Amino acid sequence: MSRPPEDHLPKASDSPADDLESDIELNIHELGLHEEQDENNPGESSPWDQSSQGGRIPLRNLRVSRTQGFGAPRQNDSYWDGDSEGLTQDPLGGRDPEGTVEDSAPLLESSNGSTTRRKSLDQGSRRPSIRTRLAKFLSFASTAEQGPVAGHQDAQEDSTAGASRHITVGQYPPPRFPPNAVSNAKYTAWSFLPRTLYNEFSFFFNMYFLLVALSQLIPPLRIGYVSTYVVPLAFVLAITLGKEALDDIGRRRRDAEANKEAYTVLRMQDHSKGSRRKKNRKSGAANAPSKRGRSDTSSSYPNRLDVIEEEEEILGQDRKVPGLGIEVDELSIRARDIKVGDVIKLGKDQRVPADVVILKSSSAESGSAASPLYRSKISPSHTSHTEAGSTSHALESDSWTTVAEHDRPNSVRNSSDISDSHGTGEAFLRTDQLDGETDWKLRLASPLTQSLDPRVFARLCIVAGRPSKKVNEFVGAIDYTPGESPQDDGAPQRESSREKALSVPLNIDNTAWANTVLASNVTVLAVVVYTGAQTRQAMSTTAPRSKIGLLDCEINDLTKILCALTLTLSIVLVALEGFENREEMKWYVAMTRFLILFSTIIPISLRVNLDMGKSVYAWFIERDRGIPGTVVRTSTIPEELGRIEYLLSDKTGTLTQNEMELKKIHVGTVSYANEAMDEVTSHVRQGFVTGPASDALQPTQLVTPSSSYHTSAAGNQTTRTRREIGSRVRDLVLALAICHNVTPTIEEENGESFTTYQASSPDEIAIVCWTEQVGLRLIHRDRKSITLQSVETSRIVVRVRILDIFPFTSEGKRMGIMLQFLEKQDSAESPADKNGEIWFYQKGADTVMTSIVAMNDWLDEETANMAREGFRTLVVGRRKLSAQQYQTFSSEYKEASLSLQYRDAKMARVVKEHLESNLELLGVTGVEDKLQKDVKPSLELLRNAGIKIWMLTGDKVETARCVAVSAKLVSRTQYIHTITKLTPDTPAASALDALSLLRSKPDSTALLIDGDSLSYFLSHHRWEFVSIAVLLPAVIACRCSPTQKADIAYLIRHFTKKRVACIGDGGNDVSMIQAADVGVGIVGKEGRQASLAADFSVTSFHHLTKLLVWHGRNSYKRSAKLAQFIIHRGLIISVCQTIYSIAAHYEPIALYRDWLLVGYATVYTMAPVFSLVLDKDVDEGLANLYPELYKELTNGQSLSYRTFFVWVAVSIYQGSIIQGLSQILVGSSDAEFPRMVSVSFTVLVINELIMVASEIVTWHRIMVASLLGTMAIYIGSVPFLGGYFDLGYVWSWSFAWRVAAISAISLVPPYSVKILRRTLKPPSYRKVQGF
Repeated sequence: MSRPPEDHLPKASDSPADDLESDIELNIHELGLHEEQDENNPGESSPWDQSSQGGRIPLRNLRVSRTQGFGAPRQNDSYWDGDSEGLTQDPLGGRDPEGTVEDSAPLLESSNGSTTRRKSLDQGSRRPSIRTRLAKFLSFASTAEQGPVAGHQDAQEDSTAGASRHITVGQYPPPRFPPNAVSNAKYTAWSFLPRTLYNEFSFFFNMYFLLVALSQLIPPLRIGYVSTYVVPLAFVLAITLGKEALDDIGRRRRDAEANKEAYTVLRMQDHSKGSRRKKNRKSGAANAPSKRGRSDTSSSYPNRLDVIEEEEEILGQDRKVPGLGIEVDELSIRARDIKVGDVIKLGKDQRVPADVVILKSSSAESGSAASPLYRSKISPSHTSHTEAGSTSHALESDSWTTVAEHDRPNSVRNSSDISDSHGTGEAFLRTDQLDGETDWKLRLASPLTQSLDPRVFARLCIVAGRPSKKVNEFVGAIDYTPGESPQDDGAPQRESSREKALSVPLNIDNTAWANTVLASNVTVLAVVVYTGAQTRQAMSTTAPRSKIGLLDCEINDLTKILCALTLTLSIVLVALEGFENREEMKWYVAMTRFLILFSTIIPISLRVNLDMGKSVYAWFIERDRGIPGTVVRTSTIPEELGRIEYLLSDKTGTLTQNEMELKKIHVGTVSYANEAMDEVTSHVRQGFVTGPASDALQPTQLVTPSSSYHTSAAGNQTTRTRREIGSRVRDLVLALAICHNVTPTIEEENGESFTTYQASSPDEIAIVCWTEQVGLRLIHRDRKSITLQSVETSRIVVRVRILDIFPFTSEGKRMGIMLQFLEKQDSAESPADKNGEIWFYQKGADTVMTSIVAMNDWLDEETANMAREGFRTLVVGRRKLSAQQYQTFSSEYKEASLSLQYRDAKMARVVKEHLESNLELLGVTGVEDKLQKDVKPSLELLRNAGIKIWMLTGDKVETARCVAVSAKLVSRTQYIHTITKLTPDTPAASALDALSLLRSKPDSTALLIDGDSLSYFLSHHRWEFVSIAVLLPAVIACRCSPTQKADIAYLIRHFTKKRVACIGDGGNDVSMIQAADVGVGIVGKEGRQASLAADFSVTSFHHLTKLLVWHGRNSYKRSAKLAQFIIHRGLIISVCQTIYSIAAHYEPIALYRDWLLVGYATVYTMAPVFSLVLDKDVDEGLANLYPELYKELTNGQSLSYRTFFVWVAVSIYQGSIIQGLSQILVGSSDAEFPRMVSVSFTVLVINELIMVASEIVTWHRIMVASLLGTMAIYIGSVPFLGGYFDLGYVWSWSFAWRVAAISAISLVPPYSVKILRRTLKPPSYRKVQGF
């Protein structure tokens, strides 16, 4: 079939509705239904004007198939490409695989379909055509020829990354969309064993012991029992895999808690007789239960083909349509069971469980019985009446009041009418868990859906773009296909009773993303568009990874050295005997047997002991009463807490509480703070006195800026200065009470009503709350007026009419409002009153307001003082305008707002010329963002511990600067170097110049950088930036996306090779937490996303200091000492084996076999060595008092190559002395072999126990018990070692003195050297202890 001609393709239109429906327009001339039209007005024909259309076409005669005739899609035709035209195709096309059309005769023959359509278009060029739009659900009738193949292809296209999605509201989607489940688990049932085994055998010594164990299956290489080598390896793997399994099971349980959170979902069920009658006629798939296990509700939806058939009968019989009886039920379901297309009901402070599009918002205080959000059922027995002459009809019945007023065929009425009739559909969201911004976000329901009753939501279709990680972007559309509009019995018959289809665009303002919180006191109905892994937050989150501690990597490197030492010994021993002189076995067999004999150099019990130690550290952390609520979610990396050098912290909810409070004001000559606010209250009480009118019939006079300031009764004694100060305070408080975007709402809790405030910025709420505290309360605010009340007298004192609002922008950094003050209480109802004073108020950052306000000599100094205190400053000014001045400004501003080019710049220029010059400076406010408990001392302690702190936030630059100063993240002596507004077009030279200052003074300079500039450096000058940034004591990055936070953590880790910790409390911090070496999550007010994904969960930021400085330090030092003792224990027995092999003429004969080998590493030494996990060199008070003790750990001094080789030297010395003297004093002949083994093995055990005791700094009763108990166990087991020892010799004095002498010679010299070194160069912990 040929390609449709170009003139047939949909043309671009100004209306998104036209774009969305262009592919289902049909020319009536093609169908042979021509109708005359007034040729004088050809342009008045509109697809929306159904009153001008001819007779209705029964739907059974409009056979549209996407695989036949003009509608056939081609894979090579970009016009029909579902991916590229995702938002301009039929929103409902191809979504219902069930229905079929009984009449199989096609409307147009496929052979000439294109010709027919082209011919009609040619005719249309000479004669205007009448066009009609088919109902959106018409495309569901095209399944007879399409079959399952096309449906499957559509499903594949929609599931691809580039496909848009079409969502029928209230109907269940195909199973291609992911479930709405939170998952922080690392493994699945199938991936657990492969991944964990791979991680375990990626460690060199695990692979080494696997090869050693497998070698015992070869008879020539077998030494002793196979179980001697296989069982320890299996035990190690079982312990490690068990810990991983328990950790992951814990994550799944915590995820299950989040997924079980209950939400209210609306279910719309059709109980009309017509629908049931049609359903009874259907068979097969139409009545089949849902395969998704939700047949109880999904089967109750009216089938789209049933509706089509009902419409055909109605059109054929030319009669009224009874309303469909629809019931709306509320069901409570789990968050994980929410599906795409579900309509969920959300209330105040409720977390949004998935990405949704807001359909309807109703204020809580306005939701009365008279105007419910929705009714339970639509009665088909009543009809509503419309005005005479109107072209609109009610949709269903008189009980459908909401729809009768708004859902009309002439719904092209402007959205302001809708807003006025049913509210604005506004809702405020807290998005700090998503993007880190503290400002509340205003979200709006579409005017189309705000005017609808929820019972007709099933007629809506959402067209949404593909899933994306861009939290500030969304492109979509919403389509509404009305049903029949029943007419009144007495109304004249219309030519067409079908209402017109509507389509409106959707943008980011109509959405609410997952893990945001509904902040305003409203009830919101929203439809789910993205779930699970396709939500904005999930796509911005990296997959969890298995974290390996630095200590484990260092030990892995040390084992490679030990393996090389083993191989060297084996080669040397074989070479000394000679490669050709061996008769019993080949040289390579002998060398392999030596390797197996020396395998104890790399102790397999090392991993077991370290993993058990990690569990002990986790137990200590979780049961520390000083940090209650702390949870260890990853028990494999507690030692990493003692090696942190970079700390990346979120701001909102982590360092701050996100609770603002106005702490200080300054009015030019006087500043007020703390207790002085009582004086402000006194000035407000006197300044807002409204006495009764002189005439009792006249309304009470209101306060205006020009009203005189009323003094107290002793006003004669009041000085002029005090009156002036009082007047200034009143003017500033008045300005703060009316220059904002705050809306008061009434809430009820426990039967008591109280007022709360809603606004996009918590700063504004803090200011309005402060004005209420000092005596001036905001009681009413809408788009047109503001009303203020005196707290003392409860009388209305100020009423203003809002003329214009100039909102805050990140570029302008200020907001303004134009007001007209009303002088009498009832004048607000008189729009003709134009005599009120007109004032322009403005507040903003001092950096921009300095040039706007009139000249003064105190503003710069006072704002600098407040900034040093960490306050967020706002400068407030005002200007009075005459009626003529305002008229001139208004006309020019309106003209600029109609410009098609440079509109914003022209509007800003008009405002600047007419308003923003020489404003009267009223004062300065200082707002404090409350810090979390003990943030300042915590940051100070961490800095002294040598940790460099970065603050990464999605908030504004000014906010981040103030918090950095107030939290003492940046000290008073440090200069804050700011880099902002770098774009991809910025020359490289200027960008690098911005970094030059940092390079010159890295120790005394902090960096403040915004997200755009950070993105520029990470893209173009990555290594230049990070090489300088890592040297700075503090870095503050603003406007960071979750991905950027993770990139910074990854960059620091790979550039510096140092340990990086990240801490946050929001869902936007999850990627950063997972990218760090150590992720710490705070259980926030708004959710537990960060806590669930973190390695360690705390309840407050100040708990981090104890987690690092105390538990982290102890964990690292204990594990380092434990690892070195275990290496010493394995190395010393290997040295004994080497000495014996040399004495045995280089034969690979085992010195200690079977139980002696296993028992030495387990029951005879394990408990004392493992008791070192209880040791501590200093107490907690000294660790906090001297955080420099933590700093020395970052260099890895507790476990380094130097300390390792010291222990190797000690092991070689002691092993040589023990075995050498045993052979000398006892002999090494075959007859003397049992006596020699009994002496050397006993000395070996005693040597290890005494070495453990000599290394203990702080004794614990468990340590004493383990040492004495182990010695008792060994003595008690000697009678059972007759197969290895000469028991008669063991109980002799000859045995005793030899054991004592050899033990003394092996222990005294190393201990003497240790005492001498401590005396000459004492360690840091002994210095702080006063030794």
